Amino acid sequence: MKIALIGNGAIAKLVTAFCAARKDRFQIVGAIGLPENDKVSVGAHPLMYDYQQLLALKPEFVVECASHSAVESYAVPTLDLGLDLLVVSIGSLADEARWTKVSAAAARSTAKLLLPPGALPGIDALSAAKLAGLTRVSLRSAKPPKAWKGTPAEDEHNLDAIATATVIYSGNAREAALMFPKNANIAATTALAGIGFEKTEIELVADPAVTQNVHRIQAEGVFGSMVTEIKANPSPDNPKTSHMAALSIMRILENRASAIVLG
Repeated sequence: MKIALIGNGAIAKLVTAFCAARKDRFQIVGAIGLPENDKVSVGAHPLMYDYQQLLALKPEFVVECASHSAVESYAVPTLDLGLDLLVVSIGSLADEARWTKVSAAAARSTAKLLLPPGALPGIDALSAAKLAGLTRVSLRSAKPPKAWKGTPAEDEHNLDAIATATVIYSGNAREAALMFPKNANIAATTALAGIGFEKTEIELVADPAVTQNVHRIQAEGVFGSMVTEIKANPSPDNPKTSHMAALSIMRILENRASAIVLG
């Protein structure tokens, strides 16, 4: 399978290493990056700055692992070309106008828009429970204080001085995903899998006692109730995201190349 990457950061690096170890099934033909930030490719594949040049390499599958702005720029054109697109920056879809455009492109395309579970456990169960009806879904996400640097949390908290678990945001999934684009993709994923952006309750926590990213989903509905929790190691190159975010992409690639698919 020929894969194109939108992005040249920590997740792209992990996905590249995964594909390089499985050359019989996967080939990354190239990646698109930002000329002001990306000077060297994270793999052996070429790094370019023009999307048409990337498309000229004839990819069969496109993986976005960059940013909200990358989804805005490339999602609709990719789907309109009939190329399957996996979007990692799911928080970008909390923007109603963007979601309308991207979902419409997916609906008229012969391709699929794939949204990975990322660092979240139990998204398959939550999506199944949604079919019977959900009454409440909440997500609590706790990370070390340093993981919240460069976010609105810095406006109200001295992150270096936090000594106990401190709630830095409490509200709904739409606001959380848009306010914390580098940290709260999980808020959008939970909302899309379950009860929607406005009804999904989100609590973001800076906790000096944790060294991992701890995500806990609680849901209630016709199906009964569920609680799932994961203590995910941060990405080796980016403390704002979990290693599981890259692993969920790898699983989707594995499923596409496998004769037997679980889940």
